[in-house]
Order: sequence, then structure tokens, then C-alpha cells
Amino acid sequence: MVLPALALFLLFHTFPVVQGMYYSLTNYAGYGRYTFVGPDNYLNLFQDSRIWDSYLFTFRFAAVATVLTNLIALAIALGLNGRIRFRNTLRGVFFVPNLLAILIVGYIFNYLFSDSLPYIAEKLGIGALSTSVLADPDLAWVGVAVLAVWQAVAFNVIIFLAGLQTVPEDLYEAATLDGAGAWQRFRSVTLPLIGPFVTINMVLALRNFLQVFDHIAALTGGGPGTSTTSVAYLIYNGGLNGGEYAYQTANAVVFFLCIVVISIFQLRVLQRREGSV
Repeated sequence: MVLPALALFLLFHTFPVVQGMYYSLTNYAGYGRYTFVGPDNYLNLFQDSRIWDSYLFTFRFAAVATVLTNLIALAIALGLNGRIRFRNTLRGVFFVPNLLAILIVGYIFNYLFSDSLPYIAEKLGIGALSTSVLADPDLAWVGVAVLAVWQAVAFNVIIFLAGLQTVPEDLYEAATLDGAGAWQRFRSVTLPLIGPFVTINMVLALRNFLQVFDHIAALTGGGPGTSTTSVAYLIYNGGLNGGEYAYQTANAVVFFLCIVVISIFQLRVLQRREGSV
């Protein structure tokens, strides 16, 4: 029974990946004839300022969004794990953003950043927010980060809640009897015991944010200029619309290897941290 699924996986995943690696060694434009150029595309990547700028933006964005997402998600999970009214209802409400299509929500946020927020700021006399942040090359990435964090927090909250429910109540009672305050209980009891869940959330969040695409497509289109052009968006835009199919395929191969290396490194560091707590 596994064979049909395996065949579909090889057909729609493995074969395209291998085919893309082959095309990355050619000058294929996505159509017509092509010739074999060897490693030229890969060598040219390191001389292209667009590539460097997109990687710098992507890594900076992913690092900031990963940290913010996990801090906010952990704080919300701690609140939802307490003895509060409508706890189950609130858990459902906080998970809603994860169910919504990013492109649709992105267009809504685009309207908020470009029209609603500047209008409200102008009425309140807040000059710094009277223009759209998405039109500012230095601040446009903040708008993208707000949308990305808002959407990603929902999933991380569920993972943290699952981790918090594995912590025995007896440990909290023993710590309280020993005179430990709320912060001490969190630092010495909660955080060490949910370490594996922190690792999962950090690795998955960073990997997802490194591949940011929908948020940028809906909010900025890579602009203003190229200030919010991520690696994924550059691969899509250059490969499908810019006649750089083979070149951006080579970029995709390099980016894939970067994500694998970063994920493995991050996983090992966080797992080592779990063992030392």
C-alpha cells in the first residue's frame, strides 16, 4: 500500500528536484533549447549583488521573526495553560490565524498598513505613521515581519501548550513549598521540561521564515526597490518572470543546502542546550 504514495512522491518531488539540479548546470530559460554550462551559474551567484542582498534580508528577517514568534507564543501559551475562564474557546481563537490563507490576509494587512493606519495616525497627529511603512525602504520589512509573526504564533502556541501539559503539577507544588516565585518556577521547572518543544518550534519557525514568500508577494512585491526581496521571492520572480530559469534554479539549490545546514546546526545546538539544563 506504500508503493502508490512512494511513486507519487518520486514523480512529483524527487524527479523535479533532480531535474532542477540538472537544469542548474545549463543556460535553460524555461523554454526552447539550452546548452550545458557546468558550474558557471553557481560561480555567477557569488558575484551578483542581488543574491547577496536577498540572502542578507532573508537571514535578518528570519532571525528576528523566529525570536519574536517564539517569545510571544510562549507567553500566550503560559496564559492559556492557566486556570482561566473560556480557556478552550480562547485556544481555538488563537489558532484561527494558522487556518487563514496568507495571501488573503496579506492583502488585508496591506490595506491596513497603506490606508487605515496612516489615516488614523494623521488624525491623531502622529507624523511618523502618517505614511505607509510599506513605502519606506528601511521599514517595509517591519510590516512583513508583523504579518509573518501574527500568523506563525498560532501554530507555535499549540506546540507550547502540548509541552506545558506534560509538566507535572507536583513539581510546581514542590517548588512553591520551597519558596520559589513565579519566575523561578518558570526558569527552573517549566523551561527545562519543555526544552524539546522549544527546539521544535525554533527549528520549524526558522526554516519557515527562511522560505518567506507569500507575505512579501501580498505586501510589498519585493519593494520598495529590492529592500524586501527574499531569496524565495527572487527565485520565483527571476526564474519565472525574468528569463533566469537555470540561474535561479542554481540559486534554489544553494539555498536548499543553506537551509539544511542551518537546520542541522540549530537542531544540534538546541538539543545540546536541552541536555545541559
